[in-house]
Amino acid sequence: MVRTLVEYFIPVQEDKSTEYKRRVRLIAHAIFLTMIFALFYVLVSWIAGYYIGLLIMLASWFGYLILMILLKYGMNVIKIANLFGFIGAASIYGSIYFSGGFESPVLPWLASTPIVLLLIAGKRSGFFWAVVSVLIVLAFGLMDYYGFVFPRKYHASKETYFALSSQTGLVLIIFFISIVFENIRKSAFTQVIEQKNTLEKTLSKLKSTQSQLIQSEKMASLGELTAGIAHEIQNPLNFVNNFSEVNSELLDEMKEELAKSNTMEAEAIADDIKQNLEKIIHHGKRADSIVKGMLLHSRSNMGIKEPTDINALADEYMRLAYHGLRANDKFFNADYILEADKSIHTVNVVPQDIGRVLLNLINNAFYDVNKKAKESIAGYKPKVLVSTKRRSNTVKIIVKDNGGGIPPEIKDKIFQPFFTTKPTGQGTGLGLSLSYDIITKGHAGEIKVNSKAGEGTEFIITIPIK
Repeated sequence: MVRTLVEYFIPVQEDKSTEYKRRVRLIAHAIFLTMIFALFYVLVSWIAGYYIGLLIMLASWFGYLILMILLKYGMNVIKIANLFGFIGAASIYGSIYFSGGFESPVLPWLASTPIVLLLIAGKRSGFFWAVVSVLIVLAFGLMDYYGFVFPRKYHASKETYFALSSQTGLVLIIFFISIVFENIRKSAFTQVIEQKNTLEKTLSKLKSTQSQLIQSEKMASLGELTAGIAHEIQNPLNFVNNFSEVNSELLDEMKEELAKSNTMEAEAIADDIKQNLEKIIHHGKRADSIVKGMLLHSRSNMGIKEPTDINALADEYMRLAYHGLRANDKFFNADYILEADKSIHTVNVVPQDIGRVLLNLINNAFYDVNKKAKESIAGYKPKVLVSTKRRSNTVKIIVKDNGGGIPPEIKDKIFQPFFTTKPTGQGTGLGLSLSYDIITKGHAGEIKVNSKAGEGTEFIITIPIK
């Protein structure tokens, strides 16, 4: 029943902090317990014939009731606490004055105000009321020292009873408010622990989901790369197969010429065979480099920085991106151009990571120009330009397209994780976010975007040369 009554006066505070709610609950309980004691003190005063004390306690009881109502309707909790202290101090001061002053059995009650305010409102309020209590004690002491005679409005025969009841009440009220404080503190601590555990579980799930999504993005990137590789590796394999067949025929011809003892013709055929073998070796190495590129790109761990030919890397991934999209959409077609700065030799980077960034940016560029091409705009020719430039201490890689561009309202969001403008199922929203981290965190560089809606987009990667 007591809890129900107290809960009635505690306001709904969904927008407040946990600490604020705890303090409201604590003050509500403290005021309610003080109201109960005030009624107890009314009974004690009536028995002791201390009728003015009875009136003081009734007045304070109604004051506490008003505070509970103000609390219910949202008055600031610190103001409530200090008004609570003021009513308590005033009632105690009045009781002391009319019950013997410096020799009053109620005098120790002055200690209750700072103690209770310290528990329910904090150090500042506790210190303030401690100072007030000390000043009141000093005032009573000085009045007594200079011979001021304080009235004693209770029956002399009830003095022992009155003193005992007052001291007992002081101990009980501090004891019960302390119990309430400890219970609410423990409850708040338990709640914090539960919230902490819940947040840790949620964070763990989010990290797991994030890892899965990042892996999904890597696999999607690998899938796009594989489609391009399948097309790219077909060319050198065709050359190897064709020249191998030609060499087989030439060897048969050489045998016939040797059988005729026509050594000059046999030597000419041998020269042709040698040239073809050189071409087979060249295209075999080309296929080998493509496979190595695929293996590097599919590595899950962060690689080690090594001197890398940026121009060759850009050329490689631009063709892989183009042929990857062509493998998925046979109607896709676009001009793609590499403008390489020949003064750039090698740059110390993680090649598979920079390759992943280039693949992502170039894929996005091809996707955008292809989307615009499907709008059948008269005279429109889809084009993607990749260029490299060397500055004093940096290398720039620029990926530019003439697609639909990025709307200004979403331009600031494109590097945020999980943000995508592609239809559901066509993008994880992690490609640009991962690219941003690779450039800024992995290579201490920067990546910027310039775009104009309807005209195209330009991504500028800047990598420091060390």
